[in-house]
Amino acid sequence: MKEKKKNPTLHWKIISGVLAAALVTVTCLYFFAPRPAVSGNTEPTAVAATTVAAADTQAGDALSLWTESAPLKKQLTEFMKTITDESSADFIPVKDRIAVFDMDGTLCCETDPGYFDHKLLYHRVVEDPDYKDKASEEEKETAAIIKTYFETGSYPEGLDVKHGTAVATAFKGMTVDEFDAYVKAYRDQPMESYTNMTNGQAFYRPMLQVIDYLQANEFTVYIVSGTDRLITRGLCDGVIQIPPSQMIGSDESLVASNQGDTDGLKYTFSHDDKVITGGEFLIKNLKMNKVSVIEREIGQQPVLCFGNSSGDGAMANFTITNNKYKSGAYLLCCDDLERENGNVEKADKMRKSCEENGWTAVSMKDDWTTIYGENVTKK
Repeated sequence: MKEKKKNPTLHWKIISGVLAAALVTVTCLYFFAPRPAVSGNTEPTAVAATTVAAADTQAGDALSLWTESAPLKKQLTEFMKTITDESSADFIPVKDRIAVFDMDGTLCCETDPGYFDHKLLYHRVVEDPDYKDKASEEEKETAAIIKTYFETGSYPEGLDVKHGTAVATAFKGMTVDEFDAYVKAYRDQPMESYTNMTNGQAFYRPMLQVIDYLQANEFTVYIVSGTDRLITRGLCDGVIQIPPSQMIGSDESLVASNQGDTDGLKYTFSHDDKVITGGEFLIKNLKMNKVSVIEREIGQQPVLCFGNSSGDGAMANFTITNNKYKSGAYLLCCDDLERENGNVEKADKMRKSCEENGWTAVSMKDDWTTIYGENVTKK
């Protein structure tokens, strides 16, 4: 048999093809392989929360802590399908996917026996051995009113401003970091009404799941709270994966440590200065003030709003009124008397407000499979 001659041209073509394929493979692996997280002083973003939401989605249900009959679960799931579909008339560009959340009573407990920031002030003025002897008469008077509110469950007229003023004066002179550390130390204290839970763990797990779900669908989430801005940041830090710039609350003055009585327009921050609390209460972030602060600090009309009280009504109406996008407002009803310190009268009043304003009511009793987790029980 005659031996077949080898074709050197074909031989090199084969080798070249193999090398080219290998080069493409290595290039893809390099550019598309997962990267380790960048270390350093970076702000948390939606990426971190998306990881949590992705785990739920893989389990088959991103809102697994909600009952199948929960109106929010049905509506939000359908909403997300349409607003993320570029071929849909209801598509919302990522830059316009804005959601706003109240904090107390919407994301965390406000009935143990009252708001976290009110408990914090009471502790500062009445219980803190390093401050209680220095407390002013006005601060003590406010603390006494807060105690009555805790005992009766009825919020007195005018306490909003009294409380805000007392917070500003009772923490005057602290650096921002010192104030943050004080808030975090208090959030680690155990809850009065529950076993196996601290103040900082008293967040509603189904609502945290909603935040994860929104962030997984490229929403920018803001907290718009009536609680002091610095207290809001301290309480939520490490629990809700959004940067401090997206945590908005009531405000007190901030000044330079060497500024004294000099007006801010005439004082220049120096290399020896630190930012400290100035002792002046500026604004309580409730009702129309929430709408104003959204316009000032966010600059966009939200498409989703989550709240729980009349203080959130203006924000809810602002979200769904004359919105160019499909929008919705969801208000929590505190109707669970077994797993939470609920109040049927308040819950019924909120349901009525939902019917009158076009908001969707959320039942803590009927819509959630858990509130704080199975290891937490109400005393």
